[in-house]
Amino acid sequence: MNLHRLAQRRAASGRPVRVGLIGAGKFGSMFLAQVPKMAGVEAAVIADLDPERARAACRTVGWDAAQIAKTEFVPSGAEACAHPEVEVVVEATGVPAAGIAHARAAIGARKHIVMVNVEADVLAGPLLAEEARAAGVVYSLAYGDQPALVCELVDWARACGFEVAAAGKGTKYLPAYHAITPDDVWAHYGLTPDEARRGGMNPQMFNSFLDGTKSAIELAAIANACDLAVPPDGLNFPACGVDDLPQLLRGREAGGVLDHDGMVEVVSCLERDGRPVFRDLRWGLYVVVKAPTEYAKRCFKEYGLKTDASGWYAAMYKPYHLIGLELGISVLSAALRGEATGQPHGFRGDSVAVAKHSLRAGEILDGEGGYTVWGKLIPAERSLAERALPIGLAHKVELLRDVAASELLRWSDVQMPESEAVRVRRDMEHRFTPAPAAIAAQ
Repeated sequence: MNLHRLAQRRAASGRPVRVGLIGAGKFGSMFLAQVPKMAGVEAAVIADLDPERARAACRTVGWDAAQIAKTEFVPSGAEACAHPEVEVVVEATGVPAAGIAHARAAIGARKHIVMVNVEADVLAGPLLAEEARAAGVVYSLAYGDQPALVCELVDWARACGFEVAAAGKGTKYLPAYHAITPDDVWAHYGLTPDEARRGGMNPQMFNSFLDGTKSAIELAAIANACDLAVPPDGLNFPACGVDDLPQLLRGREAGGVLDHDGMVEVVSCLERDGRPVFRDLRWGLYVVVKAPTEYAKRCFKEYGLKTDASGWYAAMYKPYHLIGLELGISVLSAALRGEATGQPHGFRGDSVAVAKHSLRAGEILDGEGGYTVWGKLIPAERSLAERALPIGLAHKVELLRDVAASELLRWSDVQMPESEAVRVRRDMEHRFTPAPAAIAAQ
């Protein structure tokens, strides 16, 4: 509650929190738009493969010439991590391998690291967070993005003494979307290809939000940070508005659609026939809680909460999220409180590659949001047992055998070159494999 005052004190002391931003895309640009308005925060370094593009982004979001002149622009994320003035590194490239390399470089330089790059977090976050803790720095999910905001809601619920029945977010989903490619994506956003091009919008990135991949990645991050279970065979995306959250998002034994309480799930703003859901949560996030006592149950009713028919389950939700405009909360929390706004502590869920259509040996996979595969959320123990190929590594690798449409890909199906990202992922799998007793309990 006093984060702004702490930031004001840092500003008054002449020691603002200096940030090294890696990646000046949409998320990074939204953060940069707020930096001049935030007490106690400065962007000391901005790293982008094209520094001139980063300068242009700063002008686009309203920076004046003086602000741009006092900021250093570099082409390498490693430079931002090593820069002596940087206190917090923000990794916003969206590239899993780059995210892992930058996170480790920041941790090695004793900098706090805020991971906008949830793709890298899902690939190896539990290990990266452990390395950060050992180094005495903060590894954090990015506030403003849905995973960190869900973590906040879950933490609120548990700190209040409630049992968490479900947590997740909303999106636009129909089953046919899993096969959508970048060629088809813009019609679903109400745009023409020319309009999207003029807006500088990346079709593969936007397609990852539509084909289910981004949901799988973000819900894996939530499961790993909040110790929640994931559906055994992928997200179900039930059509659900905010008023029905406590009725649907609870275990089947209580009359809901989940396998059991304590799971992650995404709700769709569309009925399966394409009709819009009443009071949908497309841009938002939620947590469903269970009253621990009869007294608390009565309080739910007395204070007007929407509950399920039994009155035991209620929901809290946030209808919108502002992504990069809210990122400063993570930066300030890490630097001024030594706290993460969400952090993986275990390996509960994984986002793995599934064929969008029949694939042939020799094809090159093109990763998240592309033409060849989409990302599916499955339990970590299943991913390990089946040697499933993480979606974060299903990029620019050659397929060794024919794969049928909708078939899950495995490590053995691709020619995987050795890399830091592969080594870190294997190390994470080895160190965070659920114990047999824990697997049996699930």
